[in-house]
Amino acid sequence: MVDEGMIVLRKRIHEMKMVERNYEPPANWMDWEKRYFAFYDADVCEVVGVLQSLLMNTRPALAIGMMGLVTLSVPTSMFMVMSHLIDVAKGILSGA
Repeated sequence: MVDEGMIVLRKRIHEMKMVERNYEPPANWMDWEKRYFAFYDADVCEVVGVLQSLLMNTRPALAIGMMGLVTLSVPTSMFMVMSHLIDVAKGILSGA
């Protein structure tokens, strides 16, 4: 039995859908996207495999701590960027 959440099953389902579509990327994509389209699935699977092996070789507390750190740092950094952009916009508008 194959679990529906397994990466292998998802990859096979995606490959079957690609065969049905004849491996043709959408027409509105850029040229480099169309060239890279054939290799994209393999690259994604490789990155996910590396991430999975790294997480499986670490202690659970460290992995959860790292995920928590990223989860908190991304919104915080976005808030800081947006506040700086608002300050810049205020400076531009007050000067005009």
